[in-house]
Amino acid sequence: MTDLQIHLDRQKEFFQTGATKDIAFRIEQLKKLKEILVENEQLLIDEVHKDFQKSAFETYVTEIGLVITDINFALKNIESWTKQRSVSTPLVNFPSKNFIITEPYGSALIIAPWNYPILLSMQPLVGAITAGNTAILKPSELTPHTSSAIERLISESFEPEFLKVILGGVEESSTLVKMDFDYIFFTGSTRVGKIIMRDAAERLTPLTLELGGKSPCIVDETANLEISAKRIAWGKFVNAGQTCVAPDYLLVEKSVKKEFLKHLKTAINQLYGDDPKESPDYPRIINDAHFDRLASLLSDGETVIGGESDKEKRYIAPTILNNISLEDKIMQDEIFGPILPVLDYTSVEDCISIINARPRPLALYIFTSDQKLEDRILNTVSFGGGAVNDTIAQLGNHHLSFGGVGASGFGSYHGKSSFDSFSHQKSVMKKPFWPDVPIRYAPYDDLKLGLVKKVLK
Repeated sequence: MTDLQIHLDRQKEFFQTGATKDIAFRIEQLKKLKEILVENEQLLIDEVHKDFQKSAFETYVTEIGLVITDINFALKNIESWTKQRSVSTPLVNFPSKNFIITEPYGSALIIAPWNYPILLSMQPLVGAITAGNTAILKPSELTPHTSSAIERLISESFEPEFLKVILGGVEESSTLVKMDFDYIFFTGSTRVGKIIMRDAAERLTPLTLELGGKSPCIVDETANLEISAKRIAWGKFVNAGQTCVAPDYLLVEKSVKKEFLKHLKTAINQLYGDDPKESPDYPRIINDAHFDRLASLLSDGETVIGGESDKEKRYIAPTILNNISLEDKIMQDEIFGPILPVLDYTSVEDCISIINARPRPLALYIFTSDQKLEDRILNTVSFGGGAVNDTIAQLGNHHLSFGGVGASGFGSYHGKSSFDSFSHQKSVMKKPFWPDVPIRYAPYDDLKLGLVKKVLK
């Protein structure tokens, strides 16, 4: 028996004691997790900076702070979320009481990616704890400093039969997904998501897949171009573009494209100065392999902003590419880096055709003052989630669930959706012994059939 299997067996044994179902226990663990984040804020900021030079502000705002507010939201609502919920009783089951009990799945596996190593490890963990599960967390090997810090902090504060962090690479992840977990939560690429789904299918393990895709961003002639450029530049180049919901390509109305590109250049300069390489607020690419893949895309189209790179420092400048065609390499797969291709359009039907010809994206953004255009896009295009006149900021609302559709994933989390994802809804009907209506019992006749039809119409 492997060490990994021993950890899972111990968690299953602990879950069977019923300890995690106690609401007071869950609250205590959530408070402990919050305490870890608050007390070790600087440590975590330092470790993330070691991994890819992210600024303290960006690490707190896009990672630590979001997890803390998620914990606060869960603590505020856990009592109501876990209450037994009564539902209506149809005439066919009268008299009876009908209710739903929310229960944890059991032992959860959370596989986190590297691009937001704190947020995308801890935010699903908040949902797993709130719902009453045990959990094994596998952070990414591509952020060794942050992952090691998370492992140490969790191991010092939680018993391994409740929470356990497993370090390692592909071998450990491949072994874990083949084990008998009760729920799997994976964030990462579509390619790996397919592999995990195949492994989960062998044991019929329920799972959430948070994947990615090419998220479009539309700018029409009625938009405030200056503000649109600022918000798009921020959403694209935060974390050096290594964000699953970053705008992946722009569709700009042809008549305003030239003016918009001027505003975009100004916005990038305001964010990172004349030389983004020297900006303390501009992160680096995670590793050499990712750098090489991104660098190979820089030759597509015409570079109108940026284009500089330095492999030794894993630096790629915030880059805007113009004169891009749908056949270019950069338009084939998710970019996941600081390169933004710009296409133009002349009608909303053009936008819809371009987007709908591709796998359904994780996010979509529209910049417009035209309500009809907004309604047309929102009601015609399928996507995971998005925003009108902003980018990425929708992730800060606990009341908006986050998740993909089609190739960008399935299942959702954030806020109550996190609790729901890690919970099973157990439906129960309770009947008294009397009266015992005889109509449902054989032998049947036309009179019984007629009565049933009246009831069920």
